[in-house]
Amino acid sequence: MSAVSLAQRLAVSGSLPRLSVQMRAPVRIGALVPLSGPEQSWGTPGLDGCRIWVDWINERGGMMIGGRRHKVELVIHDSALGEEATLEAARQLVETQNVRLVLTLGGPNMGLAFAYLMERRVLTATLLPSDLSPDHPTLIAPAEVHPFFVVTGVDWLVRTKPEAKRYALCSQKDPLGLPSLATYRAACRVAGREVVAEVQYDDATADVDAIVAQMMSANPDVLCWCSSPPPTIDALTRAAYRAGFTGQIIACTCDTYPDLIRATSPEFMERFTFQFPDFDDPALVDAEFFFRRPKAFFDTYTARFPGQWSAVSWEYAAILDLWHEAVETAGSLSTTSVLAALKRGRHMPHTFGMAKWWGDEVYGIDNALVGDWPVVSIKDGKAVIQEFGSVLNWLETHKDILIEELGQVGQLWHQRVKPDLPAALAQADD
Repeated sequence: MSAVSLAQRLAVSGSLPRLSVQMRAPVRIGALVPLSGPEQSWGTPGLDGCRIWVDWINERGGMMIGGRRHKVELVIHDSALGEEATLEAARQLVETQNVRLVLTLGGPNMGLAFAYLMERRVLTATLLPSDLSPDHPTLIAPAEVHPFFVVTGVDWLVRTKPEAKRYALCSQKDPLGLPSLATYRAACRVAGREVVAEVQYDDATADVDAIVAQMMSANPDVLCWCSSPPPTIDALTRAAYRAGFTGQIIACTCDTYPDLIRATSPEFMERFTFQFPDFDDPALVDAEFFFRRPKAFFDTYTARFPGQWSAVSWEYAAILDLWHEAVETAGSLSTTSVLAALKRGRHMPHTFGMAKWWGDEVYGIDNALVGDWPVVSIKDGKAVIQEFGSVLNWLETHKDILIEELGQVGQLWHQRVKPDLPAALAQADD
């Protein structure tokens, strides 16, 4: 598998010839992501990235499959309207719109939809590896291993700020927040850092000033927002500034850091560690990553969607790159062939370097692509990659501690309640 995807070659060089081959039916890709509600910020920016990817492919005639070009179409549904509505959207994608890949954020509303997509053997990608299980054999997590990569941020902070030993954690009580809480707990245990306070909150009713006050009452050196939704991270950070906090802050994301610098101070925000870079970062320029020429994508995205770049802006597009390369290798759109092409070597490039299909110990199936991940902090008003940490090495060394912590919050795959798909389908068809 080459390290340079077709979409990236087209976008950067613009020099590949158009092949005079007969056009065929379009290839449809389903996007079943949150477009409303509190998780919208994890859906809409990634969908915008997909639009760029699709345009790049179609501007040069479409995907090449078996010697024929096919235009690509993106079919979009909102996954934030409830579990039954999401199931119905999945049925439309498969039965009416004939999609060949479904992109999802994953999480709370996807239980019935995943069961249906697995029954129909539809290749499906999630941004939440906690969705993986032996019950989901055609579900993959090739873009990120949320939240396991956050261990690299804790490890970096321990080495660069050894005096910061007391951590206070907060997390929303849902399938996005609880795995992150467990992972930060595990990272603190491994690093010998004390968790002095922990707050679990309902994001719909969260009082950020009260949360921060409770955390600060334990006199922490570090405030950790875990994987709180981006708007909540913004609000928590402003609350910490108002409360006069002078220590370190760490979180999964910090999408609104330019606004936060203006609302607080550059010095305050330089004490914030997170995990998602801007793709114009110098550390990405010459790297041999699968998602090549990240600055070209970043520049296109920020020009087309000003002020909207976020942690997920590139992730669904990165999945499309991996999938497209596998389709070209397989010469087929079938789930079996594409999945075999994706996993044929066990190791393959992903966005930040070489990675390995992993997960049996935690998910019961090796369908997560795990490699290195960046650690980011703010310098002179700009997010800057400080290093790339090995998520895989940490997991292989400390997985027993992680599994214990995930079990404490009920987030191991076998602790989930299996959805009753036949009953849901029968009710929907009545």
